[in-house]
Amino acid sequence: MVTVLGSGDSLLRVVEAAFPEADIHVRGNEISAVGDPSEVALIQRLFDEMMLVLRTGQPMTEDAVERSIAMLRAEANGSGDGAETPAEVLTQNILSSRGRTIRPKTLNQKRYVDAIDKHTIVFGIGPAGTGKTYLAMAKAVQALQSKQVTRIILTRPAVEAGERLGFLPGTLYEKIDPYLRPLYDALHDMLDPDSIPRLMAAGTIEVAPLAYMRGRAQPVFTNVLTPDGWRPIGELRVGDLVVGSNGEPTPVLGVYPQGEKDVYRVSAQDGSWTLACAEHLWTVRTASDKRRDKPWRVLETQEMIGDLRAGDARRYELPMLTAPVSFPEREVPMDPYALGLLLGDGCLTGSTTPSFASEDEELAWALEASLPGVTVRHKGGPDYVLNRVKAPGDVVTLENPVTRILRELDLLGTRSHSKFVPDDYLFNTAEVRLAVLQGLLDSDGGPVTQDGRSCRVQYSTASIVLRDDVIALVQSLGGVAYTRRRRAEGRKQGSALAAHRYDSHVVDIRLPEGIEPFRLARKRDTYHAAGRGGRPMRFIDSIEPAGREETVCIQVAAEDSLYVTQDYLLTHNTLNDAFIILDEAQNTNPEQMKMFLTRLGFDSKIVITGDVTQVDLPNGTKSGLRQVQDILDGVEDVHFSRLTSQDVVRHRLVGRIVDAYEKYDGRAGERTGGAQHGRPHPHDGRGSHGK
Repeated sequence: MVTVLGSGDSLLRVVEAAFPEADIHVRGNEISAVGDPSEVALIQRLFDEMMLVLRTGQPMTEDAVERSIAMLRAEANGSGDGAETPAEVLTQNILSSRGRTIRPKTLNQKRYVDAIDKHTIVFGIGPAGTGKTYLAMAKAVQALQSKQVTRIILTRPAVEAGERLGFLPGTLYEKIDPYLRPLYDALHDMLDPDSIPRLMAAGTIEVAPLAYMRGRAQPVFTNVLTPDGWRPIGELRVGDLVVGSNGEPTPVLGVYPQGEKDVYRVSAQDGSWTLACAEHLWTVRTASDKRRDKPWRVLETQEMIGDLRAGDARRYELPMLTAPVSFPEREVPMDPYALGLLLGDGCLTGSTTPSFASEDEELAWALEASLPGVTVRHKGGPDYVLNRVKAPGDVVTLENPVTRILRELDLLGTRSHSKFVPDDYLFNTAEVRLAVLQGLLDSDGGPVTQDGRSCRVQYSTASIVLRDDVIALVQSLGGVAYTRRRRAEGRKQGSALAAHRYDSHVVDIRLPEGIEPFRLARKRDTYHAAGRGGRPMRFIDSIEPAGREETVCIQVAAEDSLYVTQDYLLTHNTLNDAFIILDEAQNTNPEQMKMFLTRLGFDSKIVITGDVTQVDLPNGTKSGLRQVQDILDGVEDVHFSRLTSQDVVRHRLVGRIVDAYEKYDGRAGERTGGAQHGRPHPHDGRGSHGK
């Protein structure tokens, strides 16, 4: 009875004050009520609900009794739907931390928490002190601990007008910290304080101003792969197609100019590189992640700087294409394998009949079989001539078919140091690209075996352009290629003197399993006998400052949010497997709100909180939180939870103050908020919910 009535009958006095027309008497362990039948029924229902709460081991407070009475009266008056009882509301545990349990305290708070469970995007809108942010934080920590998400991102639009901080002392982080302090404080209520620095260092928890959220960008001139080839990222528009990690096209969902930003050159150990800003996102994993079968993690560029080595090994592995890039089929005038053979060992000068040199007779006959209207005549030694097949009545001056096609491809007249792969072959189907590569490797490449190591594929050429084209072919098929230069100076002259007039570019190649590099039997047999090549891998080798550039970021529809950028590197801008909270959202402008919402990645959840009566934006600037209610109203999987003064869980006087302001605004017809009734500083303290 002490727990039901409260210390010094404090809870009983709350009930008596709420039902002044009823007589409530306590005799031993019995409570009786006399009065209006409807009031007596409410009193009986109230004590039943209180007993249900107490049986869970949770104490009742005066505030909890007042809220229970309000819920029961609303139900009795028909303004409530009766879906949740006071006991259900007051006993819903979200999170327990260090002996305290965080739970909703009002019906609207319970519905807000339930909406977070049921919907991907939830807006919590209401006055200060209603527990909007605190409850969202508790749900985020709960989701992290139950492994529903892999990271928490907390953000506020605190310093969008950064010049207002210019007079403050200290670094930018020191200036920003006070604006984010309520989020840090809430975290410390919910997690072991000693674990928070470790979680933040690992990128599991990120607390940052909204301005930092948008800045995951690359310079506008950075190449991004599309089904039609490479395009600068700054030229992309919503609806354009880019290539995803599975090699398939994926549409661009958003394009967001970012202005000038500091950028970094991110280089891999195979020589590939691209530029990105400090907040740009990278999917990576460590050797420990792989060993423990942990999922790939997402880190910002700046999080990896200074942490690129684990002993002598590179720490961060990058993902590779899971399948060859799927370019649309293009018509080509020459069989791709034959083109590869001629680029490797063909004489394409145009001053004589096209010829081919090889010690492998098998390649000569394969070439003849691939070139209609051409016969390959053995001239002597390794030399073969590609003659036009003459038919009765042919005019002597008819052009050699190979010469005609080489002219069409702009290859006629090229020499060993100027050969290249035409774009119609570089950006064609995987079958065409592989056939070209096989021709090049059968003629000028081969397997390289070493004791105790997997077999490498090696290719050499005097042409810088052809070297780069071979690397592109390999990378487009999901492989990696390393290149080095062998200087012509000082090299011993062989029988083909021209071969040593130019430096030789050697390319070491590793291809994915299932991609066959050779058709020539002797090379193919050696490659398979040696156990084939090892798995293609890429690791981040260095991250170095590269100046300031005009930047842009894009969002793509791919499930893993990855797209192919320069040198076939995979990167992305969207947040997957994350619980993201935007606090004080009334201080976003419409553009910022759109930017934030479109950051949503797969298996992520967004909660946006704010009070539309306390807008601190400059005069004339619309609040993104106000506008978004009209834009997204009725959109599936988006929910708006509205809390009122009845849901204030701070001092009960706060609720009365909120009501007084609403009453004043209603009388004066000034329900615009913001400029008239803004706060003296751009953040309120964290909610005291749960304390």
